[in-house]
Amino acid sequence: MSLAERTTNQSTGRSGHEDVIEVGQHFYIRASSSLADDRTRVLLHGDTFAIFDRTGDIHPVGFGQQGIFHKEMRYLSRLEMRLEDVRPLLLSSTIREDNILFGADLTNPDLKLSSGALARGTLHIFRTKFLAGDTCYDRILLHNYDDKPLEVNLSFEFEADFADIFEIRGEKRPQRGRILPPRWTDHGLTFAYEGLDGILRRTNIDCSHPTCHAHESGFSVNIWLDARAETFFTVDVQCQRGKTPEPPEKYDVAMQRMVRERSARPLVEVDIHSSNEHFNVWVRRSRADLQMMIAETTFGLYPYAGVPWYSTVFGRDGIVTALQLLWLAPAIARGVLLYLAATQAIEHDAERDAEPGKILHETRKGEMANLSEIPFGRYYGTVDATPLFVLLAAAYYERTADIEFLRSIWPNILAALDWIDRYGDRDGDGFVEYQRKNERGLVQQGWKDSSDSVFYADGQLAQPPIALCEVQAYVYAAKRGIANLAEALDDAPLADRLRAQAAELRKKFQHAFWCADLNVFALALDGEKRPCRVRSSNAGQCLFSGIASEQQYSALAQELLSQPFFSGWGIRTIVTGEKRYNPMSYHNGSVWPHDNALIALGALRQQDKTLAVRILQGLLELSAHVNMHRLPELICGFARRPGKGPTLYPVACSPQAWSAGAVFMALQACLGLEVRARESRIVLHYMALPENLRQMRIRNLQVGSGSVDLSFERTAETVSLDIPRRSGNIEIVSLR
Repeated sequence: MSLAERTTNQSTGRSGHEDVIEVGQHFYIRASSSLADDRTRVLLHGDTFAIFDRTGDIHPVGFGQQGIFHKEMRYLSRLEMRLEDVRPLLLSSTIREDNILFGADLTNPDLKLSSGALARGTLHIFRTKFLAGDTCYDRILLHNYDDKPLEVNLSFEFEADFADIFEIRGEKRPQRGRILPPRWTDHGLTFAYEGLDGILRRTNIDCSHPTCHAHESGFSVNIWLDARAETFFTVDVQCQRGKTPEPPEKYDVAMQRMVRERSARPLVEVDIHSSNEHFNVWVRRSRADLQMMIAETTFGLYPYAGVPWYSTVFGRDGIVTALQLLWLAPAIARGVLLYLAATQAIEHDAERDAEPGKILHETRKGEMANLSEIPFGRYYGTVDATPLFVLLAAAYYERTADIEFLRSIWPNILAALDWIDRYGDRDGDGFVEYQRKNERGLVQQGWKDSSDSVFYADGQLAQPPIALCEVQAYVYAAKRGIANLAEALDDAPLADRLRAQAAELRKKFQHAFWCADLNVFALALDGEKRPCRVRSSNAGQCLFSGIASEQQYSALAQELLSQPFFSGWGIRTIVTGEKRYNPMSYHNGSVWPHDNALIALGALRQQDKTLAVRILQGLLELSAHVNMHRLPELICGFARRPGKGPTLYPVACSPQAWSAGAVFMALQACLGLEVRARESRIVLHYMALPENLRQMRIRNLQVGSGSVDLSFERTAETVSLDIPRRSGNIEIVSLR
C-alpha cells in the first residue's frame, strides 16, 4: 500500500530502526525490531483483525503489533495459555486455505504432576480460532493418549492496553483516557477503557468450561480426562464499543455463518487453474486473502488495504484493487465506486486537504482520529485517487455496460472531473499537481508518499507543487475512457471536450516529461516545471494509459527490464545508481507487487508481451519463497542471488489487498484479456504465458448474462486457445 505515513529517512542516512523523526516525517512507523521473520498468524473479518504467534497466543514481540483489534484500537494485548505454568510445545500451525480458521497443534513437554510424571507428547491440544463480527472465538480441544486418566491445569493470562493503532505505530499522545479496574465473574472477565472521545470500550472474555475460575488477569481451568478420552471448551473475546452489544453467537453457529458468507463472495465464481501447482497455490492464497479483506460496507463490497496498519478504507488502494479484479469480479468495483462517491468531498477543508469533488484518501475510526489527533478521520491528501476514480468508472462501464448504476453516480464523476481541471491543475498548465494544505498532512501525495520519494537527479528533494508522471497518465486514461460514458448519457459536447483535453495532455506530456537520454519519463515536474530526471517505476505506470508514443513505449519497456531496474523478483521503484537508491527503503529501491502489476498492464494490447511475461514470472517465483505464498506489501530491492530467496522488508503489511490482486492483473496482461460487455465480446490481444505456465484454464468468466470457459496452451512459439464451454451470445476474438 502506498501510505506515506510509512516513510524511511534516507535523507539523513538513518534507518527505519531508530526512534528518530525529522521535521515533516509525520506518522512514521517506528521499528525497534524486524517483523519480516516473525511468522505470525493473521485473521480478519470486517473491522476486526487479530495477529497471533504460531501457538495462538499474543505477545509483545517485534513491534508489539500482536493483538486483537477492533475499529483501530487494540482490545487484547496479551493472551498466554499455559499448561501447568509452562508453554505447551508447538507441533504445527496454519491458517486454513479459506483464511477463516487458524489451527495450532500443541502438546505437553515433560512434566511432573502431583499424580506422577507426564511424558512429552501424551496430551494433544488442538486450538482453533476465528473471527466473526466483533468476536474472536478460541476452541481448545484436549485428547489424552495415555492408558490412564489425566488431570492437568490450563491457565490463561490476559491484558488489554486499549492502544490506538497509531500509538502502536509509534505516535506519542499527550494524554490518554482512563483504563478501568477489571471485573470478573466465575467464568468471565471484562477490561474497560473510557476514551477521551467519550466512548466506553470493553473487552469481554468468557470461558465455557464448568471448572473455569476467573481472577483479575485471567482464568484457571482444571481438566480431567479419562484414558484415551477428549474434551473441549471455548474462550470467546468480544470487543465491545459504546453500548453493550448482543452476546456473541455460539462457536459452531458463527463458524457456519462465516463459511456461508465467504462462499457467497464474487471471487468464488471464477476458477483459474494451471499446469503449475506453485501458480495454483499462489492464486488460491491471493483469492483467499482478498475474500478476507473485502469488507461489507453500507455501500457494498470494499477491499480494506492491509494488515496490520491499513485495515480500513483507502481510496487509491481500493481503486487499484478493483481494477486488478475488474475482469473477473466487477461487483467489487461497483462497491468501491459507490463508497467513494458517497464520501466525496463537497467543501474546502484545509485540515483534511479536502476540496469539492476530491476523492477520499483514507478514513479512520479510532480514538485518535475521533479527537483529530491525527488528520486521517476522513482525509483527502492524495492527488491520484480522483483521476483513478474516473478511470475506474470508465473501465467498469466497458466491463459491465451497467449504465444505470453509472448514471446514479454521474454527478460524482462530473465533480471529480471538475476537481481535476479546477483544483488539480492549480496553475492552468494542463498538468495535475499537489501541495499539502497543512503541516500535519502528507508531504508527498502520490502512491509513493514517503517524504523522500520525489527528488532531482542530484538527490535533493523536489519543491512543490509537484506533477507526478503517472498522475498525468491516469488523467489521460480517465478522460479518454469516461468520454464513452458521456456519449452514452447523451452528452456529446462533453465527450468531445474530454477527448480533445486528453489529446492535448498527451502532446504536452510527451514533450515535458520524456527524457530521451534515459529512455524514461521524468519522475515528476517541480513547482517551476523542472523535471526530476530520475529513473523510477512511476514511468512504467504510464504505459497502460496509452499516453506514451510507440517509440517511447518500446524504449521504456526495454529499460524497465534492464538490470538496474529489474531485480529478478520484479521492477524496482528506483534504479540502482540513483542518488537516493537504497534497496531497503520504502519507496527508493524496493519492489512492490502492485506496482509491477500496473506496469505489466501496459503490455495488455501489445504484440510483444515480454514486459508482462517477465513480471508475472518474477512474481510467481517470489510467491514460492514467501510465507504461505502470500505476496507482501513490498520486498527489498536487492538483486536476486542464485539459491537465495528474496530479502523481506521488515515492516511490510501482509496480507495486502493490492499485492494479493497483482497475480490477476499480471495474468490479464499476459493474455491480453479484455471484456467488452457492451459488445458481448472478449478480446485476447496476442496471448503469451511464461515458460513454466504451459496450460491455463479460466472457468465461468461472466459477460452479461452469459459465461464462458477458456483454455490456453503454450507452445514454443505461441499460445493456443480452446473454448470448452460457452453460455450466451459471447463473441471471442483472438488477435495474433
